This record gives sequence, structure tokens and C-alpha cells, in this order.
Amino acid sequence: MQLDQKRSILALLALAISAYAIGTTEFISVGLLPLIAENLHISVTTAGLTVTLYALGVTFGAPVLTSLTTGMSRKLLLIAIMVVFIAGNSLAAVSGSIGVLLMARVLSALSHGVFMSIASTIAADLVPENKRASAISMMFSGLTVAIVTGVPLGTWIGQQMGWRAAFVTIAVIGLVALIANLILIPASLRKGVPTPVREQVKLVTNGRLLLAFAITALGYGGTFVVFTYLSPLLHEITGFAESTVAVILLIYGVAIAIGNVIGGKVANRRPLKALFYMFILQAIVLLVLMVTAPFKVAGLITIFFMGLLAFMNVPGLQIYVVMLAERFAPGAKDVASAVNIAAFNAGIAIGAFLGGVITDSMGLIHTTWIGAIMVLAAVLLTGLSMALERKGVPVRTVRTGPARS
Repeated sequence: MQLDQKRSILALLALAISAYAIGTTEFISVGLLPLIAENLHISVTTAGLTVTLYALGVTFGAPVLTSLTTGMSRKLLLIAIMVVFIAGNSLAAVSGSIGVLLMARVLSALSHGVFMSIASTIAADLVPENKRASAISMMFSGLTVAIVTGVPLGTWIGQQMGWRAAFVTIAVIGLVALIANLILIPASLRKGVPTPVREQVKLVTNGRLLLAFAITALGYGGTFVVFTYLSPLLHEITGFAESTVAVILLIYGVAIAIGNVIGGKVANRRPLKALFYMFILQAIVLLVLMVTAPFKVAGLITIFFMGLLAFMNVPGLQIYVVMLAERFAPGAKDVASAVNIAAFNAGIAIGAFLGGVITDSMGLIHTTWIGAIMVLAAVLLTGLSMALERKGVPVRTVRTGPARS
């Protein structure tokens, strides 16, 4: 359905607020790891499970719950998503043990997975066809703003008032989003269209799509070997005070936002080629960080470039999966998007887990070159995909703007 311009903008604003809340909670643990570890008397690596299990929650929640909820009213589903989101972050805020905190993180992750699967479709349905790209971009702006401001602000709140206060703040933002959805989202949104089982089978049996999902997991996830433990690395290796970490995360967020925009532009025409060179640069920057991390100025410059490249690949990865789905499983494009979201978060989970193992066994500085190896694996798989494209019929290109997982 389509609304008049004012009502559609307000509805998109409600979606953007929801995206801001969800985007903030996704990575908030990265800035809070040292505080959580100290308060709960656990290792930083154990605290890192708040990132790993959250990502796994999204990995399994996105495709499964999206498929199970296709028959629900979109507005009712949005409201349910935000109720679960608020419950998860409220539980995190009162948790007194790592076990309860991890349960809370998984609960929040389930809402994240479904939201990311349906939000773009809802945004597109709110406006005329010629404005759909702009509508989706407006919805995703909430995620971009969360990366730039939400995570460093949450980190600062955690440092000033305790890590639980950061989750209280996120729960309050979630409540604002819930109220906005109740008031501004129309009740007459169309329901989701169930995907035939045979089309879903195509997604998990087609070699080209499986290869694309593997590229997503490795290429996107490689940076998280380092990023998950960026706060302790900045404090213990580079020598920054903990109070400075929030400012550095803000700079990192700005770099991510810039990289996301650049990635959308350069991946429009030939996404595979763009991804190939992005991953090479990303691997190089991670290797350079191994040398520059002990030095404040050089380390900061390298971390800025790490942020610039970390999310630059997201638009290209999403574009490429949509292209392949249109070619090999046209009836399952929505599910393909959900599976790719799962692949993004599988990458986060793998990267965060590897980072924890490396930190415990070898030391924080070694997360850099291990992350680079993970990205180099994506380089090789992307090169393989390029070779397969040259042998077969090229996938038709589509134009799209910057996006996020």
C-alpha cells in the first residue's frame, strides 16, 4: 500500500528509529567488554561471547523466524519485534551473571534477525515504486546513525554509569520505537508472501549461492576477529585510556559510514570485481595494524582505514546475492536476503569466536593477521566466483544504494 507523502515519511521515521535501536544493541558489547568482564569477574574472552552468541541468534533467527512469520500482519510483527527487543535489553540491564546476560543477548538477536528481513520490504511498500530506493535508504539511515553515534554513546554511558545503564538506554530507545510503530505504521500493510519449499531448497543447494554466502561470511566476518576486541586492544596494546575508547569508536563509526556510501557507489556496476579489490585492501590494512597497533598515531590511522573497509563490502555482497537469487531462485529473493543476513552474522560469530581463542592463546595483537587470513580466504572465493562468471552467462546487474546487514 502507499500513503500520502507526510504519512509515509513519518512511517519511515518509525522504522528508522527501530533500526537505530537494533543497530546500537548489535555492537554495543564491543565497547563494553572490559567493563562487563571486570564487573562480572570473567575474562574479556568470555565477555566476548555477548558478541558471538548475539550473531548466532541473528544467524539462525533471520531465515527461520522470517519464514515462520510470513502470514502475520506486518504491523503486528513489527510491534512483536520491538516488544521482544525491549525484553531482551531489559533482561541484559538487570543480569547479574554472564549466563543471564547471554540469554538476554540471544533474545535481542531474534528480534534483530526478523526486523532486518522485513524492514526493507515494508519501507518499499510505503511509497510509490519510483521512490522505493530512497525509502529503503531512509530506513537504513537509522543503522548508519547507530554505528556513528549509538555505539560510542552507549560505551560512554557504560563508562560513566556502569555497563547496565547502556542497556537501559537502549531499552528506552526501543520503547520509543515501539510507540512510534504503534502510532505511525499503517495497519493495512500487505502480509508477506510465503516462499514455496522448492524455491527455498534452491537456495541451499545451488553452488553459486552457497559460494556467495561463504564470501559474505568470510569477507565481512574477518574484520570482527579484531573489531570484537578493539576496546582492550586500544587500551592494552596502543595505550589509550579507557575513557578515550568511546571517542575512537566514534571515529571508527564515521569511517564505517563513509565506507558504506563508497561501497554502494563502486559496487553498482561490477560488484564482484569491486569486492575482490575491497577484500585485498581490507586484508592489507589488517596486516598493517599488526605493526602499527603499538603506536598511537599510526594505530589510529590504520584503525580508521579498517573502519572504512569493514562495511564497504556490504552493499556489493547484498547486490550480488540478489542478482544470483534472481537468476537461480527467483521465487525466493526475500528468503535469499534473510539467508545473506544470516551469513553476515555467521561471519561475525566466527570472527568473534576466533578473536577470543586467539586472545587467550596467543595475545590480542595476533587477532590482526588471523583476521587478514580470513579475509584473504574471501579474496580467493571471490576470484573463483569471477572465474565462474566468465565461463557462464554474466549475472544481470542491478542498481542499489548503500545498505547494512
